[in-house]
Amino acid sequence: MANDKKEFGIIGLGKMGGNLSLQAMEKGIRVVGYDKKGASKELIQAGLTEIKNLEGFKKKLLPPRVIFIYIPAGALVDSVIDELSQHLDKSDIIVDGGNSYWGDSLRRYKRLKEKGLNFVDLGTSGGIEGARHGACFMAGGEKETITKIEPLLLKLATPGGYVHAGPPGTGHFVKLVHNGIEFGMLQAIGEGIDLLKHYHENLDIAAILRCWRNGSVIRSWLIDLMERIYRAEGGIDKIPPYVEDTGEVNWLVNDALHMEVSIPVISQAVMQLIASRDNKRYWARAIAMMRHGFGGHPYGSDEGIATERRKGRVGDFPDIKSK
Repeated sequence: MANDKKEFGIIGLGKMGGNLSLQAMEKGIRVVGYDKKGASKELIQAGLTEIKNLEGFKKKLLPPRVIFIYIPAGALVDSVIDELSQHLDKSDIIVDGGNSYWGDSLRRYKRLKEKGLNFVDLGTSGGIEGARHGACFMAGGEKETITKIEPLLLKLATPGGYVHAGPPGTGHFVKLVHNGIEFGMLQAIGEGIDLLKHYHENLDIAAILRCWRNGSVIRSWLIDLMERIYRAEGGIDKIPPYVEDTGEVNWLVNDALHMEVSIPVISQAVMQLIASRDNKRYWARAIAMMRHGFGGHPYGSDEGIATERRKGRVGDFPDIKSK
């Protein structure tokens, strides 16, 4: 296949970017990586070609170059793209795999197009495990650009876990909606655990979760995670009830207001996260456990994540007409 790329570059070698790189190298894909903190020994031993500055991508990759970005959303993405674009050739492709706001992605696409560069907004789900063994990708971009990287994405995706969602901006919009649904599901499961904990008799919650995993209507990966971590932690009582988040679903609630679309469950789930700051709410502990399981999110407050929440979105809701 002419467009079947056997190499790519990546900026950001943390939990997502690093594990995606390991998966790629295991599948025979050459990876050129950059991280301001440097690459881990594990990545170097696995075969990563490390570069010390963004200019190195032009020297180490063949055109048309494909470079993924896996860094926190916000102004830093603009800064990295601006610097990177100075060292690329026309027709090279920048892929933002982070949780950027879709309006920001539209703006970045337009700015790069003026320079002759291509841009793909790539919603990435599946957490750390997905990055390591097969992710779920939601791609937004022009068809011609997507065609060039699609074989690569299919190799890195879990079977069936890839969709070209539509034109630029749609990948990150679809991922944002996905995150909103995730919040609603987490909240419902958390409230269910809360009810089980408050029953007048002591219930074997781990056994109940195991039962729910097998044949029930609510069986899911989140229920799988809930049982696994519940058993590993010896219950739920020692988990801090403070649920941290990076704020993406806040954007979705704001978008829904602009679109005049009612999303009461997702909106209430966001409100409940804010309400999680006490030491009694078992639903908050349950959500924290599941988020830790699929994304490595910390227990308790985290100033770095709180900073992402405050600064992750750069622009306002785009000036477009909703249906």
